[in-house]
Amino acid sequence: MTTFKRADRVADRIREEMAEILHREMGDVRVSMVTVTGVKVSEDLRHAKIYFVEMGQETCRPETESALRGATGFLRRELGRRLRLRYVPEIVFVVDGSFAYGSRIDRIITELQAQERERDEGDH
Repeated sequence: MTTFKRADRVADRIREEMAEILHREMGDVRVSMVTVTGVKVSEDLRHAKIYFVEMGQETCRPETESALRGATGFLRRELGRRLRLRYVPEIVFVVDGSFAYGSRIDRIITELQAQERERDEGDH
């Protein structure tokens, strides 16, 4: 049987609620393509790192990061209203670099497969 820590459950709720807030209530075009990929919450539930990517971009644009950081107060208030925790965690936004890395690996594999097909066609 797997047991989940409270911090993990809170992190999942924060991820769900943050995605909803960003897409439905924020109204800022700079964050319209942001996807929340994960949340890590400290054991004491006082701090949360929110990992995100900007879909369609290799890296996150500076204006997107700036918009998220500028809206931190609003986003934290909204989380507090929705989650009903005694303490709403301080939130920090972190660009999730794993998606860009994965995209790069996919591109390399595709290129290698194309080269292999060309080589195979040349052999026949």
